Amino acid sequence: MLAIALSELIQIFRNRSVLLAGFLIPVVPCAFFVYRHEVFEDLAGLGYIAAVVVCTVGAFGLYTTTVTTLASRRQALFLKRLRSTPAGDATILLGLMLPVTVLALLQVTAILVVLSAVTGGPAQVPLLVAAIVATVAMMLGLGLATAGLTNSPEHAQVTTLPVSIGTIAVATWVGITGTEELTLLKRLLPGGAATELVVDAWEGGAAVTDSLVLLAPTLAWVVVAAALASRLFRWEPRR
Repeated sequence: MLAIALSELIQIFRNRSVLLAGFLIPVVPCAFFVYRHEVFEDLAGLGYIAAVVVCTVGAFGLYTTTVTTLASRRQALFLKRLRSTPAGDATILLGLMLPVTVLALLQVTAILVVLSAVTGGPAQVPLLVAAIVATVAMMLGLGLATAGLTNSPEHAQVTTLPVSIGTIAVATWVGITGTEELTLLKRLLPGGAATELVVDAWEGGAAVTDSLVLLAPTLAWVVVAAALASRLFRWEPRR
């Protein structure tokens, strides 16, 4: 797995388009939110900024890069070559996804550290960590599912739009308006419960037990995405 992950990391840094689209573009809006934190704090609170950071990196960084990477590796028959080795399917997937996941986590951590430095840290760090991990797992699962419908890296530019833009839209909606109205709908949409959980973790004031319940909708999306991925991801047959 580590050999596959190292090879994938090298490929990422050699591909300027992947670096730009997956790891630089998400930083720009996040940096803007941090820079204008006073404006957005008055609009919806600091928790909203943190939620936007998590969802933006997850959607435009991790999710989009996952789909593009898997589509590219399948088109180049790299997956077929990997499946001719003794490595199992889980090992191959873990190796391919490990670099983009670690890079996304580093991005989120770095941006939130900067936000903490200029505004003050989160009220409940463990809860924030749980929210980030759950969101990352959800975006990875959705990425695997979408990759099953994506024929090429160029096609990924189309297939990733509904989920990536939808997740950011839901995060903005929930972050600004809260969940007092349309509670169930907002929490069930991808990114809705995750946004509420990040807001609770950053701003405090909510009971931990009540906040942990918000992990259920996000983790449910992981299960749904994994089920879709198992049926839609078209693996090359083993030799």
